Amino acid sequence: MTMNQPVSPWVGRSVKRIEDAGLLSGQGRYIDDLPTTPATLHAAIVRSPHAHATISNIDISRAEKCRGIAAVLIGRDICEMTRSMTVGVKADVECWPIAVDRVRYVGEPVAIVVGESRYLAEDAADLVEVSYDTLPPVVDPVAALDKDACVLHPSLGSNLINERAFRYGNPEAAFAQAPHRVSVEIAYPRNSCTPIETYGVIASYDPGEDSYDIDANFQGPFSIHAVVARALKVAGNRMRLKTPRDSGGSFGIKQGVFPYMILMAVAARKAGRPVKWIEDRLEHLAASVSATNRVTRIEAAVEADGRITALDWDQIEDCGAHLRAPEPATLYRMHGNMTGAYAIDNVAIRNRVVLTNKTPTGLNRGFGGPQVYFALERLTQRIAVELGLDALDVMRRNLVPAGAFPYRTASGALLDSGNYQAALDKALAEGNYEALCDRRDAMRAEGRLYGIGLACVVEPSVSNMGYITAVLTPGQRAKAGPKNGAQATATIGIDPLGAVSVKVASVPQGQGHRTVLAQVVADELGLAPDDISVVADVDTGRDAWSIASGNYSSRFAAAVAGAAKIAAERIRGKLVQVAAAQLNVPPDEVVFAGGRAAARGNPDNALSFARVAAAAHWAPGTLPDGVDQTIRETAFWTPEQLTAPNALDEVNSSLCHGFIFDFCGVEIDRKTGETRIDRYVTMHDCGTILHPAMVDGQVRGGFAHAVGAALLEEYAYGEDGSFQSGTLADYLIPTIMEVPEPQILHFESPSPFTPLGAKGVGEGNCMSTPVCLANAVADATGFADIRLPLLPARLADLLSGDEPQPKNPPVAREAMPVRSGQRKLTGEGAAEVVADRETVWKMLLDPKTLETIIPGAHGVEKVTDTHFRADVTLGVGPVKGRYRAEIELSDLNAPESVTLSGGTEGALGFGEGQGRITLEDLGEGRTRVSYTYEAAIGGKVASVGGRLLDGAAKVVIGQFFKALAGHAGGGNSTDSRLPGWLQQLFGRRT
Repeated sequence: MTMNQPVSPWVGRSVKRIEDAGLLSGQGRYIDDLPTTPATLHAAIVRSPHAHATISNIDISRAEKCRGIAAVLIGRDICEMTRSMTVGVKADVECWPIAVDRVRYVGEPVAIVVGESRYLAEDAADLVEVSYDTLPPVVDPVAALDKDACVLHPSLGSNLINERAFRYGNPEAAFAQAPHRVSVEIAYPRNSCTPIETYGVIASYDPGEDSYDIDANFQGPFSIHAVVARALKVAGNRMRLKTPRDSGGSFGIKQGVFPYMILMAVAARKAGRPVKWIEDRLEHLAASVSATNRVTRIEAAVEADGRITALDWDQIEDCGAHLRAPEPATLYRMHGNMTGAYAIDNVAIRNRVVLTNKTPTGLNRGFGGPQVYFALERLTQRIAVELGLDALDVMRRNLVPAGAFPYRTASGALLDSGNYQAALDKALAEGNYEALCDRRDAMRAEGRLYGIGLACVVEPSVSNMGYITAVLTPGQRAKAGPKNGAQATATIGIDPLGAVSVKVASVPQGQGHRTVLAQVVADELGLAPDDISVVADVDTGRDAWSIASGNYSSRFAAAVAGAAKIAAERIRGKLVQVAAAQLNVPPDEVVFAGGRAAARGNPDNALSFARVAAAAHWAPGTLPDGVDQTIRETAFWTPEQLTAPNALDEVNSSLCHGFIFDFCGVEIDRKTGETRIDRYVTMHDCGTILHPAMVDGQVRGGFAHAVGAALLEEYAYGEDGSFQSGTLADYLIPTIMEVPEPQILHFESPSPFTPLGAKGVGEGNCMSTPVCLANAVADATGFADIRLPLLPARLADLLSGDEPQPKNPPVAREAMPVRSGQRKLTGEGAAEVVADRETVWKMLLDPKTLETIIPGAHGVEKVTDTHFRADVTLGVGPVKGRYRAEIELSDLNAPESVTLSGGTEGALGFGEGQGRITLEDLGEGRTRVSYTYEAAIGGKVASVGGRLLDGAAKVVIGQFFKALAGHAGGGNSTDSRLPGWLQQLFGRRT
């Protein structure tokens, strides 16, 4: 190849990923792989079993005395050493990373136990005794607004923490003039992402410097660094945050690790040694963060042909127990995009943020987009149905015109580029939409439930920091000062041997930073990607970063890679000057290619890149005038289009906007209600494609997440606030068997606002796919009210209608009351004991005998003749914990019958129950012991063992009576509700 021949750029090619060799061979370096000093302690967290309760007392004395325990911290300790975390709205409310006086969700931290090992810390955590006085839970966000609803934060005065109303154009006039009004009401559920790697923190404290050093698999640092430093009462330069090179997935969720950064930092300070905490899977499901659930009513003013002239949004956002930064980001990230891909000039919006007794919310892949587009695209489909139009025609008539870009939306977004009509047409043609319509007709002719769904969305990327300030009024924003923009940083370094390295303030979670950045820089410097070393960890004490830095909101390709291109261009400009002087040619004659710098017209007049690049190290005196150095170049890139919200509340929420058009065909099983995705086509315009294979992977990953959100996943809470999705048996995520092969298509309209023309692509299907599938189900069934997830049982109920009521319904007996967060259990059975009634009666009242026969009992204390206290260790499935039990005897009719009632409380849960035991004399020194019981168990043991509790309770009670029979001299037992094999386990069936 000569210097006159064109060089094929690396960007745009699916080169082999640099990351894969290490990751696939087990050489990844994650938070739990980082080396720690021998002095490092380990933390375990005691969490609330209740959704809502005041803390009347915490006794940590027994835990503190345990072997290997260095410290136990509770709310007052955290309050003494920290400040309340910053809340993103103006409200009289405090936000602590641990419960102080009151717990507000199941799983909220109540105490931190620090020990020589995690095992010792967990054992001691079981001995932390917390006394609660339960309060009425608030779970439904609409009910949370009721004037008589229990208030989570008394200082706030209500559960409404923020409300704002917006008006763009003249929506009132548009609605008055419109011939049609169409509306939908949506209750979008909570769901989350489940990365393979959970949260992790390693923290240490230097008393001499009054500074903290924290390693965490956080995806910041962005603005949360300031929140953490402020909470720890130190300047930002005394809170060094480091993130490891590798992350086992995040999808937004690891933003939520920051309260634990505060807790472990304080624990390290109190213990005087470094503290490490790795979250387990059960903790992550119950108490990390989830996406917000949102109740939306949206109404459209519609012309006869389906053209939308106005939208009226009413959104109630449920942010859980605390409004933690950066929330309410999920509600406002899409504020400029409330019209989606449509040209609608008149918009009214009412936003309310409420607090409920659920896990605090945070960022989740596509955050804000799924909630908005589910409502908007369900509305589009309903317009077509109610006006008797084709849904595709309704979309076409409302799309932003092809020649209108950059296009300003009613609420302020600046859509940078696109041709939505051309992308849609390409998808229909290449995806063979007509054949899918024919297939639907044929399937319906056979009597099958088959439907087609459509969705088109705008995918925002590179968030404007200013969007979150739309939660404030213009007056409040003016007083606080402007906040806006985005910033990405990249540093190019050259060592004395001429080797090139790249450093960015963004940690990868699967985006392929090392590969793509190497491609970008290699193109600028005439090298191969293998010649470029990319440093992929972050250290706020070492690296160039800003408050906007981090890996979130699809900003890598558009912003971070773009900043690397700018830094490479700058250092290349200097190297051109150096090479021109050494080659004795004009600067515009210098070409970098193939690892050399050469004269364009004379390829033999060339030097190695290394020699030119290292000149600043070895011979700085030879650098030409105007070149200060070629050792290091740092670029800070800030796009001018991201301005602060103006006085009219118009805000360009994001810098660039991709476009997605999806269509699919689904079949619903009439008997089971199962949704089968028959075909799925997804068209993406993500601007310039930097690495086709990785874009394909990002689309597939987003699609898999979206299929889970549409068909399986939901953070479910009971009316009492109990968490009901605590294991991967209850919170179902899709596997390869549930995710079909999508047909992925592309249309490229490079963004004029980003250095590489790239836009985001990793979140889009999370926004488009749930509503596309829901529209297909609505088309198949004719149902207007479609709820996510599309569970078979839910659809089967709709298909079958209401079940007929029995002619003679059974009379319900009075049920035992159930406390907040409990799961109800009932049972009955009998055991035959080789002992007379008087002997058995005495055994039931003897603490030594009870200690022997109660499963897991460590000791039974007789408080009075009818009151006993016991320590018990029990396990249900994956959960094992220590409990304090109180047992009361009443309705004694010696030696015939007695009622037992009592309760248990422990770090892993709580419960209470009552049972009636009767003793029947069978003669010949034998007694039949019969029992009935009702119990209610709550907390972690109930949330994670939901599918196991009924059986486990029967097992425990069966063990009790088997032990009673054995202690009395043997016998038979039976439980009328036990399977045969369990009855055989406990004794011969009678």
